Amino acid sequence: MDLRKLKTLIDLVSESNISELEITEAEGKVRIVKAGAAATAVAGTLAAAPVVPLAAAAAVAAGGAPVGTAAAPAAALAPPAPAAEPAGHAVKSPMVGTFYRAASPGAKPFAEVGQQVKEGEAICIIEAMKIMNEIEADKTGTITQILCENGQAVEFGQPLFIIE
Repeated sequence: MDLRKLKTLIDLVSESNISELEITEAEGKVRIVKAGAAATAVAGTLAAAPVVPLAAAAAVAAGGAPVGTAAAPAAALAPPAPAAEPAGHAVKSPMVGTFYRAASPGAKPFAEVGQQVKEGEAICIIEAMKIMNEIEADKTGTITQILCENGQAVEFGQPLFIIE
């Protein structure tokens, strides 16, 4: 449900004599409760939703997370600017999984900061669905940064290493 539709529903509830409104659509479910209690928005398949004051419910995003109050300036509602990527070539994760620097907990890491690597050389492992996938350097150079911690969950396309 888009934000404009949600705001319209909130306005209708606040101006009417009804104290509760619940609407279910294909893309989600919305429940608005009046009487100084709270407004609750549930989107998609979320089982529990955050409770936000009725005044702030107008600024509830589609995911159900409050992003500001109704009186908040437009700049506060804008998405945050993406972080600048470090200089150099970023080796990105080809899949979602768990990042490991070494083949086993006590083993020597595949790559360290300052180490020279060749294209095709294994630099880490990403575990996905109980399968260990060796990730290889896609460029020859020196590793200047390791952007993930051992055992950290990584997303598709997330930078793992910086090679210069």
